[in-house]
Amino acid sequence: MWKPAEKTVVDSYRKSTGREYFESICIAVILALFVRTFVVQAFKIPTGSMENNLLIGDHLLVNKFVFAPTLSSVEQMLLPIDPIRRGDILVFKFPQDPNRDFVKRVIGLPGETVEMRNKRIFINGTRIDEPYVHFLFPVDESAPNTVDVSSGGLQLNYGPVVVPAGYYFMMGDNRDNSEDSRFWGFMPRSYVKGKALFVYFSFGEGGVRWSRLLHQIH
Repeated sequence: MWKPAEKTVVDSYRKSTGREYFESICIAVILALFVRTFVVQAFKIPTGSMENNLLIGDHLLVNKFVFAPTLSSVEQMLLPIDPIRRGDILVFKFPQDPNRDFVKRVIGLPGETVEMRNKRIFINGTRIDEPYVHFLFPVDESAPNTVDVSSGGLQLNYGPVVVPAGYYFMMGDNRDNSEDSRFWGFMPRSYVKGKALFVYFSFGEGGVRWSRLLHQIH
């Protein structure tokens, strides 16, 4: 008479354990999807427009949460939300084809006047320091900071233009080989996907670039 009761207890325990495993797997999948959708996402660098900071074959992790919109001042205080700053490297939807992702550096903020004179960037009339910039063709430092649109085109001189509210002026670090805001205009704030964090994997012509693993992006 005791055996059926004992079997019932064992079966009940097994069902409970199986349910716990199933629930744990479901929670893990949901968390993974949440992290991928709202917190971080992986992207691959396909072009050399951000050299030498980002190389073709670099795989990035992008923080999608840092620029997330907040509904109240309380959320702004409690959540690690940052404003977009000049110098941030962002992944965003290409304004001319939102199905494509671009990665560029923020140069001009909303309301600012952006101008390029002889490859030098001026914000509101003041030249900014850009230690991250790479040129295929060196800047002629002896040339005056005057605009001559007939010489060099958009790779040499641009603007001045005023960045509209809710938009940003984006440029690649490899200034002589970058399709950026000089060519397709301003980037809407709503198109931002996130801020580039670090390189988690990199593969080039010679194989894996071990020295670039966990390389932090600035």
